Amino acid sequence: MKLVLAYSGGLDTSYCVAYLTEQGHEVHALTVDTGGFAEAEIDEMKQRALSLGAKLYKRIDVTEEYYHDCLRYLVYGNCLRYQTYPMSVSAERMFQAITTAKYAVELGADGVAHGSTGAGNDQVRFDLAFELSGRELEIITPIRDLKLSRQEEVDYLAERGLKWPEKKGTYSINAGLWGTSVGGAETLTSDQPLPESAWPVPVTATEPRKLELHFTEGQFTGFDDQEVDGPVEAVKALEQLAAPFGVGRDVHVGDTIIGIKGRVGFAAAAAMLIIKAHHLLEKHTLAKWQLFWKEQLGNWYGMMLHEGQFLDPVMRDIEAFLESSQGTVNGTVHLTLHPHRFTLDGITSPDDLLGAGFGSYGEMNKGWTGDDVRGFTKIMSVPGRIRNAVNAKQS
Repeated sequence: MKLVLAYSGGLDTSYCVAYLTEQGHEVHALTVDTGGFAEAEIDEMKQRALSLGAKLYKRIDVTEEYYHDCLRYLVYGNCLRYQTYPMSVSAERMFQAITTAKYAVELGADGVAHGSTGAGNDQVRFDLAFELSGRELEIITPIRDLKLSRQEEVDYLAERGLKWPEKKGTYSINAGLWGTSVGGAETLTSDQPLPESAWPVPVTATEPRKLELHFTEGQFTGFDDQEVDGPVEAVKALEQLAAPFGVGRDVHVGDTIIGIKGRVGFAAAAAMLIIKAHHLLEKHTLAKWQLFWKEQLGNWYGMMLHEGQFLDPVMRDIEAFLESSQGTVNGTVHLTLHPHRFTLDGITSPDDLLGAGFGSYGEMNKGWTGDDVRGFTKIMSVPGRIRNAVNAKQS
């Protein structure tokens, strides 16, 4: 059978290459790059896949599409899973799955394979995308079906001449444009933090640094006076600058699609800075009910994405709403980076509603009189006064 394997280069998918080849399948290993691989890593992954028996190896870079079709909406919606996690893996897995399914159809493959276990979210995301590919592709999942331990996989590969580096087995690291997830022994507990050595970028910054993030119609366009070629490069540059401060690190606890609780560490300096800065800018430039409904729909959008429902048509409807709200979200957000934290210092915007001249909160009013407020509050009290009158008669 001709198979396309969603290949990350990690232990699980490396096992899949060898195992599926030995089962007589023609394995086409596909790496879908969402901004997390250096060229040297791609070369290493290619050689590993081919040495383990893959007929062909291919890399497809979807980083620009990933940002345009998904990440910018996570910014527009200020999407944080349980107010904590920027859904780094949730988002990229859907794009990796969708791209794998499209490639399998184009290649005329008989089936698709992935290396997800039976205990996490990714199996659902990949399966859903494959089921909705438009073709009856057979889905093969050796790790899930065989219920293998990591040590069994390491031993299997060692028997075939591939010694898996010990350091690769200590923590499960997944890097992408929107952040890096970190899983290890500590994240399987409820009380243990990740040690400093587990994080992909050590904290080397020691002094505070002022920072300015720029937004045009809600879209992050760059920071300070840096010249960048588009939002993807801006995100990468910001991550490189901010990661050594240790900001955007946390351990997220949440509900998985399959119903159990999950815990994972993440380092997403750029994502957290952008979302928090964007949210502050919106509070200055959007009206009350825009902010209210954006919060509701942003939460729904993030939840649906996390649950693997990115292809549901309601997501396009929510995206249309989110984008339509961003016309006045323009300006600069002023921040200060400190080791392990950051502060939002304020904003500068031509659309700042705070400086409209109608009054200063708690200080002075210019657009109304005291008598206007008396009449306003009298009218507002009418429903409550009616309830009080009726309830008094019934008591």
